[in-house]
Amino acid sequence: MTADDLPIRIRPEIAALPPYRQGKHAGPESFKLSSNENPFEPLPSVVDALRAADGVNRYPDASASRLRHRLAERFGVLPDEVHVGAGSVSILSQLLLAAAGPGDEVVYAWRSFEAYPGLVLIAGATPVEVPLTASGRHDLTAMAAAVTDRTRAVIVCSPNNPTGPIVTQAEFDALLEELPSDVLVILDEAYAEFVTDPEAVDGLRTLGLDGHPNVVALRTFSKAYGLAGLRVGYAVGHRRILDAARSTAIPLSVTAHSEEAALASLDAESELIERVRVIAERRDRLVAGLRAQGWRVPEAQGNFVWLATGEETSAVAERFEEAGLIVRPFAGDGVRISVGEPEAVDKVLSIAASVVEDLPEDHPGRKLA
Repeated sequence: MTADDLPIRIRPEIAALPPYRQGKHAGPESFKLSSNENPFEPLPSVVDALRAADGVNRYPDASASRLRHRLAERFGVLPDEVHVGAGSVSILSQLLLAAAGPGDEVVYAWRSFEAYPGLVLIAGATPVEVPLTASGRHDLTAMAAAVTDRTRAVIVCSPNNPTGPIVTQAEFDALLEELPSDVLVILDEAYAEFVTDPEAVDGLRTLGLDGHPNVVALRTFSKAYGLAGLRVGYAVGHRRILDAARSTAIPLSVTAHSEEAALASLDAESELIERVRVIAERRDRLVAGLRAQGWRVPEAQGNFVWLATGEETSAVAERFEEAGLIVRPFAGDGVRISVGEPEAVDKVLSIAASVVEDLPEDHPGRKLA
């Protein structure tokens, strides 16, 4: 037996599955633009809440009940229609484990959040990937057509990570009319707070639990609220669906400190939303600057931008890294660049200007002349 041989029997699809790879960390002289993190330091009131939290020798409240009640009041639902997890991705995993298994299928757009394929395979189900449009948007007509009697869940990511465009409310409503009512629809809105397009779907405002009980909306405190290191996200949906997710959850995975920080963040929401506005303005400035240089940039509504660098992706990422900018390459497809500090935005534009000049004129990442 070699060092690479498995000493026990593992499911073949898991043995072949690469581990999730997060964005590369940055050195002290570099800007980390690879993980869509909030560049602002935590608010003082949130830090104070964390310092005041003690009792780490005790288990946390398994259901994060104070946060669930607070979110339920905020969105006009019952506490049982809110579920809190260790980041929205953990709830996504719980939902897929509850809904899909061997012989079942899960439909989602691709490229989208890189965890989707792995989570589907871990559940034992089959991923069904529907290509994005040329503008980086969900092709909801094609997604609806991909649904069969084996489909147990459909995932919609708005704004789409890593390309950036939103799904409109009208498009989402039309999709729901096409889908069987017993198929779970997961609306992943991890970046919803950064959205400025009034036509965008808003799962927590228009969920319509009575009209579409098969829809669950996911959100997180990691991005806009700047709590990525504490891992806390939430879902809003039908109680019985969330009960199923709760049944598959790892118990006690949301720490008391995470709950305290989330509650303190909601208390300081006006300050946080101002930060979000600043990031959205930086994003729009970055998009405008890249397009002026000749890049074909999809409509960006998250806290990141997408460059469709194709086969040149690895080389382009190296160019940015050499300049002290750690971006997120997706081999063969493109580069995602988080919106960071003002200095980072300026530096991205400087490097991107030289990179685009070296791309062939007919490259998919360049605007048509």
